[in-house]
Amino acid sequence: MKLTLLVVGKTTDKHLDTLIQDYVGRIGHYLPFEVKVIPELKNAKALSQPQQKEQEGELILKAIPTNAELILLDEHGKERRSIEFAEWLGKKMSAGRDITFVIGGPFGFSDAVYQRAEGMISLSQMTFSHQMIRLLFTEQLYRALTILKGEKYHHE
Repeated sequence: MKLTLLVVGKTTDKHLDTLIQDYVGRIGHYLPFEVKVIPELKNAKALSQPQQKEQEGELILKAIPTNAELILLDEHGKERRSIEFAEWLGKKMSAGRDITFVIGGPFGFSDAVYQRAEGMISLSQMTFSHQMIRLLFTEQLYRALTILKGEKYHHE
């Protein structure tokens, strides 16, 4: 089983990127994991929000392996406590199917991406920058893996 985090645009804050890379390395000790970056659209400011979502959606769909389960990180997704997320992830890992998690662009996902998705997760009811969500998600993914292994990272 392989996990992938698909993101639109590079992480431009070097401090966030350092922290994200730290968690990416930690996750790699448990299972194969990679962060794939879809380049930001050129001339995005000249596009309407729906046009931008459509074009990003096409790039997202092309980047997802056909056999991977697609899970969107979306404000309308299901919120879970860390232990609940770990249990959910453990069940997915038992199934053995690759999972691609996606953080979309600033305006969300196209209808086509929503249709392809097999689930949605919300990390909070609050709004965070797309770059900040990368850090929050990689930390939560690492936390879930330590919970599944019974390690002492998570306290509850």
